[in-house]
Amino acid sequence: MDEVDGFEVRQAKTSDVPGIQELLEPWVNRRILLGKERVTLYETVQEFVVAESAGRLVGCGALHVMWEDLGEIRTLIVADDWLHRGVGGAVVDRLERNARMLGLSRLFCLTFEVPFFSRRGFETIGEQVVDPDVYSQLLRSPDEGVAEFLDLAHVKPNTLGNTRMLKQL
Repeated sequence: MDEVDGFEVRQAKTSDVPGIQELLEPWVNRRILLGKERVTLYETVQEFVVAESAGRLVGCGALHVMWEDLGEIRTLIVADDWLHRGVGGAVVDRLERNARMLGLSRLFCLTFEVPFFSRRGFETIGEQVVDPDVYSQLLRSPDEGVAEFLDLAHVKPNTLGNTRMLKQL
């Protein structure tokens, strides 16, 4: 656990899933993030870290492995009343640490929050950021995040206004 300014960041547990879904709902309603079924959150709970203060979840984020050296930061959320208090940065720091422990050397994100991620070393990327052999393997993935990373046409409606960013760890 990482204790920071009135909140702690820790690995998520299955009992956190309702709280993660509660954090997600306002952002889905604003059409900033795509909704996730509760079953999907349970299936991926091991990817999540949460920020908690006084028993309440105030932020979360997930690290999804895409390839041997590549992961994606997903579902980064901070409760409105906790914005600009270091929660998002602390969650990203923990996800980066988890990525390094897994042996990843690059992190991808698809975001509207370009300044936030730029301050953390992420850079805007172009279309082809993996070699052709890896690209052909990634095309086989059913994961929408992989399709967003590859900038495939069928996910363009999901990515409008978002920026694809990458960080070398």
